[in-house]
Amino acid sequence: MADRSEKVVVEVERRRLALSNLGKVLYPAAGFHKAEIVDYYTRISPVLLPHLADRPLTVKRYPNGVDKSFFFEKNAPRGTPPWVRTVTLPAPGSTKNRETIDYVVVEELPTLVWLANLAALELHVPQWRVPRRARKPRTDTIVFDLDPGPPATIAECCEVAVALRELLEADGFAPVPKTSGSKGMQVSAPIEVADPELPSRYAHLLARRLEQAMPKLVVSRMAKDLRPRKIFVDWSQNNPAKTTVAPYSLRAKDAPTVSTPLTWDEVAAGGGISFTAGEVLERVEEFGDLWAPVLDDGLRHRITGSMVTDE
Repeated sequence: MADRSEKVVVEVERRRLALSNLGKVLYPAAGFHKAEIVDYYTRISPVLLPHLADRPLTVKRYPNGVDKSFFFEKNAPRGTPPWVRTVTLPAPGSTKNRETIDYVVVEELPTLVWLANLAALELHVPQWRVPRRARKPRTDTIVFDLDPGPPATIAECCEVAVALRELLEADGFAPVPKTSGSKGMQVSAPIEVADPELPSRYAHLLARRLEQAMPKLVVSRMAKDLRPRKIFVDWSQNNPAKTTVAPYSLRAKDAPTVSTPLTWDEVAAGGGISFTAGEVLERVEEFGDLWAPVLDDGLRHRITGSMVTDE
């Protein structure tokens, strides 16, 4: 392993990058070094990059490791290379009183490696894109974040996900599941929608239906005192101002766990579902990109106002 203070200049797809502190351990309990983080994001990039393309990025940076302090970063940091794409968007309600934010948009492997070198371990994206030629953002995904309240676990999340799949498919959607890389999971589907507020309304409606059908297991209301022993179906992640962890992103846990796309057979089997970086690379070799359906225009289903009339 390289000396922690050593800088290494590498060429990544014709971009020169100076990587530093590659020997620094960022996952102390697992002995996982920054070099291994750079390696993981490089090797996973063929399936990760399409899911980051055109999406303004929010990162969680852990410069001193996952057991030390971290910070969220939305604005492109000082020293951002000129070849990194950024997009300037309004920042209503900014905690730093900014009128706009210059978001990084990951389009190529060098940007991903540059971010890994900044210890940007977690990558979070919205459910909408900003294509270069588009006049405004395009919402193209709906997400349901399944959050277990202890002692509930991801096993109970799987049970709820199966029921959610039935509701979505009955309405014409093509849902896909993934772990959050933490304690819960997400179910997403590719959509078309004219009004960016409709996905939240539709997701709220389905969350309430699940709560009515499975009252001992599901809660759709935000109050935290209602969540113990239940799965909170967080429909609010569809708010255009919110983000969700990207598929294949690392998470800042004791081990380098990853937000991992699943098969529905795995979800139906339930049980402990958690994968680390190395295991995810092996899964991609075996299954390919299980999250690819969210990018399939042929699977997009339109959300209309008539679908939320019984809210």
